[in-house]
Amino acid sequence: MISLNKLKRLLPGIAYACVIAGIAWLINLFLPLLSSMLVAILLGVAVRNTKLIPAVCEPGIGFSAKTILRSGVVLLGFRLSLPAIAALGAGTIVTIICAVAVTMVAGYLLTYFMRVSHATGILTTSGTAICGASAVAGISPVVSARNREDADDAVATAIACVTLFGTLSLVALPAAAHGLGLSPTQAAVWLGASIHEVGQVVAAANIYDPTVSDLATATKLGRVACLAIVVAIVGIVERRVVQVRHKQAEKTNSGKRPPLIPGFVVGFLVAVALASVFAGIPTVNNIFSTLGGTVATLLLTVAMGAMGAGVNLRNVIRSGGRALVLGIILSVLIAAVSLGTVLLLVD
Repeated sequence: MISLNKLKRLLPGIAYACVIAGIAWLINLFLPLLSSMLVAILLGVAVRNTKLIPAVCEPGIGFSAKTILRSGVVLLGFRLSLPAIAALGAGTIVTIICAVAVTMVAGYLLTYFMRVSHATGILTTSGTAICGASAVAGISPVVSARNREDADDAVATAIACVTLFGTLSLVALPAAAHGLGLSPTQAAVWLGASIHEVGQVVAAANIYDPTVSDLATATKLGRVACLAIVVAIVGIVERRVVQVRHKQAEKTNSGKRPPLIPGFVVGFLVAVALASVFAGIPTVNNIFSTLGGTVATLLLTVAMGAMGAGVNLRNVIRSGGRALVLGIILSVLIAAVSLGTVLLLVD
């Protein structure tokens, strides 16, 4: 529970982040191709680097960037239900698993060999493999910034990369699907398994053929379902590396180890379980759809505005070049892997 005094201290910063999110939401209404989360983080960067944030807002901005962020990730679970994912069929599920797994492994290796800043590389990889800005937001709490890298800068760079290449993909892949002569089912699965954001998948499906929109979206949500698994695996890897590097410091400070699976991931899985149990009740489904859609997006947009407000623009410019190259490579890779498995396994 938050005490009344602490709440009073947090409210100015939370309100500030909400204003940023509100402006971002309005811009997204008029320019749907611009993710509200991307706009929010850019606005946050702008107000930070023009020194427009009052000192009284700092505690609430920090709270928004962490606690509100995790609350939004938990609510994303209500968008998913196991029966809907199982209904996709074995070929589609294998396509999703291959796309996510290959992209994550390749991203880790490329981050190392290309000398991309660690957190920037892993977050760019995760956003490409799973669900764009939402995945960056969900995985950022368990990724360790290293070598003086700033975590908020890494988030900003990663979201910019996945938004840019997701937008390019939503234009390029529908045309490629026609050119390759894919069946409507193959095209829908390919779009859902390759493009970064849910909204971008919907847009791409409608460019290709509006009749495939539902299948493409369902495939995309199958990738979103991988979020909890990837967060857990990344968290374990990061936890072990940090323990090796800082074992002595951890013993000196508290002796407590971070949880193997973060609490917000458990909350995400509980939300998925509830959505699965009540999948056949239309009224409950509508409530869950609102929680996992509109409400989750609003919370994540508030969190992104707050995270943007922690970004040093000079650091982003300095580290962004290699991340852009990484984003290009991974976007091509996930499209190629998905296409290969679709041609083999999906009729």
